[in-house]
Amino acid sequence: MSALLEIQDLWIELPAGADRRHAVEGLSLRLEAGRTLCLVGESGSGKSLAAAAVVRLLPSALIRASRGRILLEGRDTLTMDEAALLQVRGGRVGYIFQDPLSCLNPLERIGVQVREVLERHAWVGDRSARVEQLLSDVGLPRPQQIVHQYPWQLSGGQRQRVMIAIALAADPALIVADEPTTALDVTTQAQILRLLRQLQRDRGLALLLITHDFGVVAEMADDVAVLKDGRLVESGPREVVLARPREAYTQRLLAAVPPLRARAARPPAAPLLRAQGLHKTWPATGPWWRRAGGVEALAGVDLSVGRGETLAVVGESGSGKSTLARVLVRLTPCQAGRAALEGVADDYLALRPHQLTPLRRAAQMVFQDPYASLNPRHTVGHSIAMGPIAHGVPRARALRDACELLERVRLDPRVADRYPNEFSGGQRQRIVIARALAMKPRLLIADEPVSALDVSVQAEILDLLEEIQARDGVGMIFITHDLRVASRMADRILVMHRGRVVEAGDATRVLSAPEHPYTRELLCAVPLIATGARLHAPTA
Repeated sequence: MSALLEIQDLWIELPAGADRRHAVEGLSLRLEAGRTLCLVGESGSGKSLAAAAVVRLLPSALIRASRGRILLEGRDTLTMDEAALLQVRGGRVGYIFQDPLSCLNPLERIGVQVREVLERHAWVGDRSARVEQLLSDVGLPRPQQIVHQYPWQLSGGQRQRVMIAIALAADPALIVADEPTTALDVTTQAQILRLLRQLQRDRGLALLLITHDFGVVAEMADDVAVLKDGRLVESGPREVVLARPREAYTQRLLAAVPPLRARAARPPAAPLLRAQGLHKTWPATGPWWRRAGGVEALAGVDLSVGRGETLAVVGESGSGKSTLARVLVRLTPCQAGRAALEGVADDYLALRPHQLTPLRRAAQMVFQDPYASLNPRHTVGHSIAMGPIAHGVPRARALRDACELLERVRLDPRVADRYPNEFSGGQRQRIVIARALAMKPRLLIADEPVSALDVSVQAEILDLLEEIQARDGVGMIFITHDLRVASRMADRILVMHRGRVVEAGDATRVLSAPEHPYTRELLCAVPLIATGARLHAPTA
C-alpha cells in the first residue's frame, strides 16, 4: 500500500555554534492513510523539527540546510513552490501546535480565527455554522459564546481545543499534532482522542502525533518511532515497542512514567494555609443579548494546606483550578471568602495592595507555561534576582544568590547571563522554580508545572520539587490534570468540577475508593499503559 506520507533520509542541519551539528540525522518514516504514527523522545530529540519540516515550517536557514525527501501524496514538500505549499498548509495537512497561547492571535476573536481557514481554502457552505460545529466537536462548551471570545479569556485546555478545531477545519488528509493533549485534563483528552479516532475511521485520516504521554501512545498509536538526539533509535508496532522495547533508551523513558498509585501519606502537619468560602464569577462576554449571568469559576471553595504537605488540585480544564491558584496569591480578586496564611494575616484577601509585601515573600507561584512566564529581555539571573532586589536585598547579593539557586535546581550557575530563548522547556521550568525559591517562601503554588515536559524531564522536576519540600518544609498546592503525577506528589487530593469541590481527602482513599461519580470518571479516563514490567492502570 502506498504511503500518504514518506520521509526519506531527512537531515536537518543546525546553525554553527549549536550543541550538535544536526537536529535530525538520516530519519526515514512511513505513514499510511488511516493510521497513526507516534513520535516520542526527550526534549531536543528532533521530534518537533521533523514534524515541522513536513509542511516547511522550519526557519529558512534550516530548510536550505536540509537534505532528503518528504513525500506527501507523492509530492516532495521540500521542493514545492510557495503557492502549492500554501494549499497544503491547512488544506491537505492540518497542524496542531504545542503552545496555543503563542499561536492564536490575542487581538482576534476565536470565531474569526477558525473562519479564516475556511475562507483561505474556499470552504463551501454556511461558514458560521461550520465554525460553531467545529468548536462543539472538540468539546468546547457554549460554542455560540466562544466564537465571540478572545484567546486570553479561555483556559489553556480550551485554547488547545480551538487549535484542534482550526486544524480540522478544511478536512485535511493528514494531521500533524505536536503535543495536542499536553494542556488537557484526562476526560477532555479522552474526548479529543476519541474524536481523532472517529475522524480516522470516517475519512481515512492519517495522524503524525508527537507526544511525551505514553498513555496517549498506548491509546492512539498504530506504530511508534523513538528519537534520541535526532536519530531514530527504535520503531515498530505499538504493542512491540511498549511491551518489549529493545533499546535501553526506550526502556528508560517507559520507566519514568509514574504509576497511578498513591505514595505513603505523611503524618498530618500544622496548618499553614486555610481558605474558606472562595467565590469568583467571571462576567459573560459576547453580544449584549447573549450576556446572561456569568461563568462561576469558584463556588464556595474550602481548602487547607499544612507545613511540608502537598495538596493536589485536579479537575477538567475550566474547573477553576488556575483561578483558585491566582486568587490564593492575590493575582485575581475574588468576590467573597477569606484566606489565612501563617505569619501573614488572618485574612490576607482583605488586605490592600500596599499591605501585600509579607504575602509576596511567603507565597510564590510556578506558572503553567515556562515560555511565557520569563521576560525574554532579561537574563535568567536577573529574573531570579528581581524579587529579592524589590524587597530590599542588595543587588550584588541577590545576583550571587541567583547563581546558587541555579545550582540548586541542577543548572550550571554560569548560565545566569543567558536569556530564556537559549534554554529548553525543562530548563526554563527549573529557572522559574529557582525564581520562586529566591523569595524563600513557605507556600509554593505550582500550576501545571510539568504538563509540557517529556516524561524523563518531568521525573527530574518532580524529584526536584520533592527534594525542595523535604529540605525546606515548604507547603505546596500542586495543580495538575495528570492523575499519575498527582498520585506521586500528593498527600491529599482535592477534586474540582465547575468551580466546586466535589471530593477531598487522603490521596490513597481518593485514588483507591473514590466516592463522587466525577472522580470515578476522571480515574476511568486515565489510559492504560501495558509495558514489559507492569501495567499502569487506574485503581478504581
